[in-house]
Amino acid sequence: MNINLSVSNVFRIIQWIPQYNWGAFRFDLIAGATLASFVLPESMAYAHLAGLPSEVGIYCCIAGGLLFALFTTGRQIAVGPTSAISLMVGASVAVLSGGDLERAIAIASLTAFAIFVISILAYFFKLSSLMSFISENILLGFKAGAALSIISTQLPKLFSLHAEGSNFFVRMYNLIPNLGETNLTVLIFGVIAFSLLRLGHRFFPGRPISLLVVIGTLLVFAFYPLAEYGFQMAGEVPSGLPEIKRPSLRFSDVDGIFGLALGCFLMGYVETVSVARTFAEKNNYQIDPQQELLSLGMANLATSLTGAYPVAGGLSQSTVNDKAGAKTPMSLIICSVVLILILLFLTDLLKNLPEVLLAAVVLDAVLGLIKIKALKEIYGIKKSEFWIAMVALGCVLLFGILKGVLISAIFSILAMIVKSKNPKIPVLGMIPGTEVYSNIERNPTNVEIPGIKILRVDSSILYYNAEFVENRILDLSADPSIKTVIVDLSSAPFVDVTGAKTFFKIAEKLKETKKSLRVVGAHSEVRDILRKVHLEEQIGEISRRDTIHDVVSEMK
Repeated sequence: MNINLSVSNVFRIIQWIPQYNWGAFRFDLIAGATLASFVLPESMAYAHLAGLPSEVGIYCCIAGGLLFALFTTGRQIAVGPTSAISLMVGASVAVLSGGDLERAIAIASLTAFAIFVISILAYFFKLSSLMSFISENILLGFKAGAALSIISTQLPKLFSLHAEGSNFFVRMYNLIPNLGETNLTVLIFGVIAFSLLRLGHRFFPGRPISLLVVIGTLLVFAFYPLAEYGFQMAGEVPSGLPEIKRPSLRFSDVDGIFGLALGCFLMGYVETVSVARTFAEKNNYQIDPQQELLSLGMANLATSLTGAYPVAGGLSQSTVNDKAGAKTPMSLIICSVVLILILLFLTDLLKNLPEVLLAAVVLDAVLGLIKIKALKEIYGIKKSEFWIAMVALGCVLLFGILKGVLISAIFSILAMIVKSKNPKIPVLGMIPGTEVYSNIERNPTNVEIPGIKILRVDSSILYYNAEFVENRILDLSADPSIKTVIVDLSSAPFVDVTGAKTFFKIAEKLKETKKSLRVVGAHSEVRDILRKVHLEEQIGEISRRDTIHDVVSEMK
C-alpha cells in the first residue's frame, strides 16, 4: 500500500507549525473568533435538525475542529456539523432509536465512530478516488434536494406547527392543510429574523451576522415577555465540557449502522475535499485528498468520544473562515477554544433562544445549496447531465438523503456504463494536403482512401460493449470494394480479455471476405493484451511506431 506513516506526514501540523509566526496568528485569531460566533448558532440549529440536543452541535465543532486541525492539508476549511449530514442522521437515528433521546445520542456517536473506521480503512487502502463516483452534477442535484428536504423540516417550526413525514412530499402534504392554525406572532418573528440574516449576508458577507441576530433575539426576549405568545425554546445548554468516553453501543447493537455511516462518509468526504479544493485554488496551494481521509476520520473519532455526531468540512463555515482572514488550521483551534469558554461561562444566555430563530438560521444556510444558475448552465451545455442532477434531486426528495445519495451514485454509474455500451466508432478520412486523418462526419471535406476503411473506437473496449464494437466494425466494412480495415485504438485507453479476443474474431471474419485488419495507435497495455491473444499471428506486427498514414502508404 506504500503509505508514508512518518510522524510529520501523518500529523501535518508538524510541517507548518515551525514556520508559524505572529503575523499569521493575528489573522487566525480574528478568523477563529469570527468562526466561533458563526458556528455557535448554526451548530445548535443543525443539532436540532439531527434530532439531538443543542449542545451536541457545539461539541461537534469543538472536538472535530481540534483534531481536524492536526491532520488536514487545507488551511481555510472548517469542520463541523453540516445540513445534509444532520438531516441524514436525524431521519435515520429517529427510526433506529425508537424515540429514546439517550439512545439517539448513542447511535449518533456510534455513527461517527463507524465513519472513523471507514475513513481509516479508506486511507490505508488508498480509496480517495471514491469521490470520483459521485460527480459534481450528482452533488448539485443532491444538495438542491437536501436543501428542499431540510426546508420541509424547518417550515413547521416557522409556522409553529407540527408536520412530520418520511419525505419531503409527505411533510409538505401534512403542513399545507394546517396553515390556518399558524401562530402569526411566531411566523412574523421568524420572517424578520430570516430577512435580517439574508440581508446581512448579502450586504456584509463574511461577518458574523447570525451571532448579531442571536444577540438581538436574546435582548428582545430579555425585555419583552414574548415567550407568552407560544414560542418554543431551544432549552438549556448544560454548562461545562462533554465527558470523554467511548460510545456506549457496539456495532452489533444497531442494525443498519454501517449503511448510515457509509452514506454520511461519502457525503462528508466529497464535501470536505470539494470545499478544501475550492479554497486551495483560491489561495494558491495544494491539498492532499488522501490525507483528508485521515483528517475526516480523526475528526469523527473525536466527536464520537465526546457524545457528538458526524462532522465534515462545510462550505458556509469555511467561507466565513476564509473571508475572516484564516491563514492556517490554527483558526480551528482558536474557534474551539472560544466555544469552550462559552460552554464554561456563558451557557445561561443560550436558554432563551426560540426554536423559530434556529429554524431561520438553518433556512438561511441551506438556501445557498440550491444552485439554479448552475443547473440552468448544465441544461444548456448537456441535457443528459442535467437529468442526472434531477434524478439525484428526486431521489433525495422521495427516499431521503441517505438512500437518495446512494441511489443517485448507482444511477450515475449505470448511466456511464450505458453510455459506454454503444461507443462511437467514426469513419476517418484524410484532411486534404496533410497526413492527418479525422472524423469524416464532422469534416465532410476529408477524403476517404479507395479500398481502405479507416475507423476509430472512441472508448475502452470491455466485455459489455465488445459485441457492439465487433458488429459496428464489420457493418462499416461490409462494402466489397474494401480490402483493408484500419482500426485506430488511440482513443481506447483499456481493452479487457473479451475485447482483445473480439479483435481476433473480427480479423477472422474479415479474412473470410478477403479483407485484412490492421491496428494502429494502441497504447502499451492494449498492445500487450492484443499480443497475448495472438492477434499478431492473424494480422501481423502491432507496432507503437505505425501510424494511419504509414499503413495507408504501405497498402497503396
